Amino acid sequence: MVPPPPALASLAELASNFSNVDTAIVVIYLLASVAIGLVANRFITGLTGYLVAGRSLGTALSIATMTGSELGLITVMYQAQKGFTGGFAALHIGLIAGAATLFVGLSGFIVVGLRRARVMTIPEYYEQRFDKHTRVLGGTFLALGGILNMGLFLRVGSQFVVGVTGLDGTLLSVVMVALLALVLFYTVMGGMVSVVLTDYVQFCVLSIGLIAMVVLAISNLGFDHIVEVMRTERGDASFDPLHAGSGFGPGYVAWMGVLGLVSCAIWPTAVTRALASRDEGVVRKQFTFSSISFMIRFLLPCFLGIAAFVFLFDAGATFLEGGAFVLPGGTAENESILGLPVFFRELLPIGVLGLMTAAMLAAFMSTHDSYLLCWASVIARDIIAPLKPSQSSDDRQLWWTRVFIVLIGLYVLYWGIVYEPSQDVWDYLGVTGAIYFTGAIVVLGCGLYWKRASRMGARAALWAGLSAIVGLGPVQEALGMTGANWGTFLDGDGNGNLDAHWIGLGTLAFAIVVMIAGSLLFPDDPDSTTSAETEATR
Repeated sequence: MVPPPPALASLAELASNFSNVDTAIVVIYLLASVAIGLVANRFITGLTGYLVAGRSLGTALSIATMTGSELGLITVMYQAQKGFTGGFAALHIGLIAGAATLFVGLSGFIVVGLRRARVMTIPEYYEQRFDKHTRVLGGTFLALGGILNMGLFLRVGSQFVVGVTGLDGTLLSVVMVALLALVLFYTVMGGMVSVVLTDYVQFCVLSIGLIAMVVLAISNLGFDHIVEVMRTERGDASFDPLHAGSGFGPGYVAWMGVLGLVSCAIWPTAVTRALASRDEGVVRKQFTFSSISFMIRFLLPCFLGIAAFVFLFDAGATFLEGGAFVLPGGTAENESILGLPVFFRELLPIGVLGLMTAAMLAAFMSTHDSYLLCWASVIARDIIAPLKPSQSSDDRQLWWTRVFIVLIGLYVLYWGIVYEPSQDVWDYLGVTGAIYFTGAIVVLGCGLYWKRASRMGARAALWAGLSAIVGLGPVQEALGMTGANWGTFLDGDGNGNLDAHWIGLGTLAFAIVVMIAGSLLFPDDPDSTTSAETEATR
């Protein structure tokens, strides 16, 4: 047994430290964010201004807003959960993400071609390169995967509020409604302008806050003590992602390579920043410099999750299978994702706790506004407008975008209440996103860099990506796949389900095969080469 530091030796029970001062700080900060949404509405000039901020972002603001959007509360929570359950071995996720983003920045892979095509959404490129039907199909799968992907955002954000404030868990739904109302208000009012303005502030505040939290955690727990506890309690598996008992393994690490690439080059909320940039040079610089922040946005929360585990271990918490824990003196089981907010509320002093909570909630809103705007604009611009030309004017697309922002928000509220995740949040995000990106990365990569890519191959690849939905636990249960003897290779966590990362890698391989086969067997008319293809391959 590793003895805790003297400062924690007498801790017998954990209780909330969230004060009225902290509450006031949070309320004022959030009201200021809403005010920004109102102000931003005055600067919107049509659809281009609403969706891509008039394509006017320079290098510094592009980097800040992309990092601010991608460094959301959901990111902090799911990476902290990975650190809490996987230890130092989970740090490989951030290292791979940074390397992948650097590659995209230096090479311009996909993002420069899309910016050159002057599109506002990815499916719009599908029509330029292939045809309208491919655009509608791609937009449908993009919206499906993206909306499913953000289904747990509101739930996780509300879990943070409940955990950090010590509120009764029965109030989770009430918190979800309140947070959603804030997000919907200033996203509908401000569009991409409000997103950019709030992201810049939240990028600065949250970055400083996370760095300060890491310093505070190390000063209170001691880095050597953190390492010693992880080594004693988890062994070598806590440091090596390839270790058989780490819960990761070679297949998982390979899947992280795919996720690292698509999260910056394919994922629409990141690509939107490239499309809103002033020129191609800004795009390259944006991704090159953002590689550092893409790496750090995973590493810092992951380390804080490790520190939260050590803190609760020192405090005498009881750990259950899958990372769940019971607090000292308590009987209620807590999910592993609550480790970080409990750590926050016990470690931070009054005032600082309020500031950090406010920054986290602001980050929560910055991610939600980007995602809501992205998926709603895809439905309006890439599904409704092509199918109903009468709805293709800028005014109608703007109206439909705002309508679907609200509708998607209501869905996220419903999904957060009824869905009980059977896997870590990060793994849920990976498999739901794969419904879109396993097909999209093949279609975009081949469309931009392979002249023989055809519309039939593109459609087949997009349909192939849909098979990734089998990675969700409930879908496997519905198909009777649970409880099978998959072996430790395909069922590393031993829960009877085929591991989602193997399904993701298999789906990607499937999409590549059908794209190539479909293009070779069903080539396009040689005279139908589009201007987008010509521009992208110069």
